[in-house]
Amino acid sequence: MWRQRLAAGVAAVVAAAAAWVSVDLALPVQRADASEPRASLRAAAPPAWRAPGAAFVLEGWAGAGAGVRLLADGRQIGRARSGPFGRFRLRATAPLRSGTYRLALASGGSRIALKRLLVRPLVLAAVGDVNLGDRTADAISSYGAGYPWTGVGPVLRSADLAVANLECAVSTGGVAAVGKEYTFRGSPGALPAAARAGVDVFSLANNHSVDFGTDALLDTVRHARRAGIATVGGGAGLAAARRPARFTLGGVRVAVLAYSDVRPLGFDAAAGQPGAAPAFTELIDPDVRRARRNADVVIVYFHWGTELATVPDSRQRQFAELAFRAGATVVLGAHPHVLQPVERDGSKLVAWSLGNFVFPAHSAGTTATGVLIAHLSRRGVVGARLVRAKIDGVRPSLVAPTPSR
Repeated sequence: MWRQRLAAGVAAVVAAAAAWVSVDLALPVQRADASEPRASLRAAAPPAWRAPGAAFVLEGWAGAGAGVRLLADGRQIGRARSGPFGRFRLRATAPLRSGTYRLALASGGSRIALKRLLVRPLVLAAVGDVNLGDRTADAISSYGAGYPWTGVGPVLRSADLAVANLECAVSTGGVAAVGKEYTFRGSPGALPAAARAGVDVFSLANNHSVDFGTDALLDTVRHARRAGIATVGGGAGLAAARRPARFTLGGVRVAVLAYSDVRPLGFDAAAGQPGAAPAFTELIDPDVRRARRNADVVIVYFHWGTELATVPDSRQRQFAELAFRAGATVVLGAHPHVLQPVERDGSKLVAWSLGNFVFPAHSAGTTATGVLIAHLSRRGVVGARLVRAKIDGVRPSLVAPTPSR
């Protein structure tokens, strides 16, 4: 009896498989010439967009052992050969010029149109110091958690990746560091508003992230991640503080690292010791090289320089050169509380200081700020500009039109 049941079950599975195959092969196909023999040619939908030069994979079906080509406005951007059962996996590279491309899949005399592919740069938005404590906390208490971001949220949200320096602890606990002139602590309730404003990554590598002790630093990491914001440059130990945040956007693999050269006593992360990643040559060089092996673009955020200095010093330049030699694409800076120049050399870019951003500021120099907009391809920076803004109390507002992608 059991043999009969087994045989019946196997027969049912085979019949179902045969029915699926017959339906699959009978799908309608567009052909270049209707007089040619019917051939199965189809593919999954291509991605909606890719950055210039970024790769993507297209899977589908063609005749057994057939050559398959992917065309963008008639030019080949990828090719493959299907297997014995007709399946193919084609790796393509997006054109280097931005635009909207008509995609077509061709095999032998058959051709089918696919969805169009938008090719545009990956948009990075980078800003300076964000302090959710002090007078910012007072403004949030009076006007709501979204108040500091109302003037800049649209430009941050329009970017694919937005990075900022979180110049405070975010916790309800901890004790202020003894003997430290300024200690900043914000409420965990302020972080979801930052995420809604478009912030994707916070650097914790600075001289305020451990203002209320290591437990408050760990709270900061937890609350940020709960809000959907990645953190770099600080964590439960040196390994965690050195670990990059990774993203794949428009086919471009991005890694973000952060280090602080402004290091109050007890703020450095160490093995088993929470803290900020110190800007040591022996850490930066291998970290950037390691990140670059699995990333197309490496962004390194430094806390460095001299407060209120409007030009970079020799130490800033040494760290930037170190990062670039190791494979960095974009180097960002904060701590001086004022803007310093943005310089581009081919596909690489450094913003020496992005100044204050969401930060209590009143003097002419410290209220001038901006959003660095960098356009990235798989090969690096293809364009950049600083969208200027001005801080009114604690809230930055754009003084130039919102940039388009």
